[in-house]
Amino acid sequence: MSLVEISNLNAWYGDKHVLKNINLEIPRNIIFAIMGPSGCGKSTLLRAMNRLLELNPNAKVSGQVKIDGIDVYSDKIDITWVRRQFGMVFQIPNPFPHLSIYDNVAIGPRMNGLVKNKSELDQLVKWALEKAYLWDEVKNDLKKPASMLSGGQQQRLCIARALALKPKIILMDEPTANLDPVAASKIEELMLELKEDYTIVIVTHNPQQAARVSDYVAFLYMGELIEVGETSQVFTRPVHKLTERYVVGKIG
Repeated sequence: MSLVEISNLNAWYGDKHVLKNINLEIPRNIIFAIMGPSGCGKSTLLRAMNRLLELNPNAKVSGQVKIDGIDVYSDKIDITWVRRQFGMVFQIPNPFPHLSIYDNVAIGPRMNGLVKNKSELDQLVKWALEKAYLWDEVKNDLKKPASMLSGGQQQRLCIARALALKPKIILMDEPTANLDPVAASKIEELMLELKEDYTIVIVTHNPQQAARVSDYVAFLYMGELIEVGETSQVFTRPVHKLTERYVVGKIG
């Protein structure tokens, strides 16, 4: 069974129908890229998975999103549980700037009661920073504010913050769009490492990035799922003309 199963998912902002009957399965321990031109519904699809979309009062969703067979839109489901299954990393690195590096990672586990004492918390913070390839760079500066870090380090801190909650899935919305090429390639390397333990869903408007890092790819266009499959197949033998035009850079 796939880890995530999306069935007949529709989303609206007011009267605007932004996702139209999306059906997708996302296997475990892979990088799954959602690609497509700006405004095609990629970020909306990501936010529909972890129910962040409903923070927008104009948004409406119908359909199913299941994790391990559990429908996250069921009336019986605790929304806090849903959001804990997904670690979220946004386009612009958004650490809490006035909190220390340590507290940025510790805040989630503290609020969710994931640790019993300071020693456990220390271990978890160190583990998350190591997982995010950041520990060696910050281990002597843990009490300093997160705002002192470079853009790429801040994004890896946001990844550590997401990992500290021990999610099943990591959602990344254009995580390298605002980074220089060196910082961006570190994030891509990190994703390849993390898929051993997590399922990663990345939104990108950059087909080259999707080709480099993902195992599976979905192509969205104007709110519709045009094509989905193994990355190597979609890029070398796309079934749909629109997909072919997108991957060679004729639409975007």
